[in-house]
Amino acid sequence: MTAMTTPISWAECSARERLARLLDAGSFHEWLPPAERVSSPHLAQLGVPSAFDDGVAVGRATLGGRPVFVAAQEGAFMGGGVGEVHGAKLVGLLRRALRDRPDAVLLLADSGGVRLHEANAGLIAVSEVMRAVLDVRAAGIPVITLIGSANGCFGGMGIVARCTDFIVMSDVGRLAMSGPEVIEASHGVEEFDARDRALVWRTTGGKHRWLSGDCDVLVEDDVHAFRAAAIAALDERRPVTLESLRAEHLQLARRLELLPAGLDGDEEAVTLWRSLGVQQAERVPALDVDDVLALRAA
Repeated sequence: MTAMTTPISWAECSARERLARLLDAGSFHEWLPPAERVSSPHLAQLGVPSAFDDGVAVGRATLGGRPVFVAAQEGAFMGGGVGEVHGAKLVGLLRRALRDRPDAVLLLADSGGVRLHEANAGLIAVSEVMRAVLDVRAAGIPVITLIGSANGCFGGMGIVARCTDFIVMSDVGRLAMSGPEVIEASHGVEEFDARDRALVWRTTGGKHRWLSGDCDVLVEDDVHAFRAAAIAALDERRPVTLESLRAEHLQLARRLELLPAGLDGDEEAVTLWRSLGVQQAERVPALDVDDVLALRAA
């Protein structure tokens, strides 16, 4: 195996490492880099250490020779939480896309959701990101989300991801509205044990999301696989229409109908997979990506 094809874990890369390895070599031009020192004023007031890029790198680049705009969240800084400045950088990127019209906008998600230190400012920021995503899609520019980091994509960013045209996930990626720890804190360990890694990945992981239709492409935890999937998705424009919204609502309603009442967390995912026609559903967690892909193809 050559160095070019040696697998490189997406989950183990930092945000800037992902950018360097995903995009065409040397093509990334960052806006508001750390040297500009645009950081959160709220964290400083609370005496909390801040980052000079506020946990997200945004800019322009090329991917497969085509112009793209891209944002990469840094989960190592406050769990990739969205605050006022972090959100404003994402919104600014999306609004500039409306002016400059790149071939696509890529969101490299690595976030637990809203940064609680900034509360309402973070919530407002997420809502503005959602609106900007839909504006970009309405302009015919695809927005593609890549999920496979250690923090996953939860909370407000989970909603943002589902507002985009196309989602690529690795088998170790996670996507949901409420994170496992949030569910446990709100409803108790009996409702959801956040320490049960098998349970967490069965209900929020890439295999589950792909089998249930919540993501478009499932890949290995490998930078090269993410790059290939992102290049292939550059023309995936999916206009938001009344018909598409109705179809999605029907899909969600059908999913609820497939799950009998009274199931616990250990049973829900496997029961849903079986109801969706997945053969030997109980084996899914132990299967590799190629075998999972074959299940839905069958």
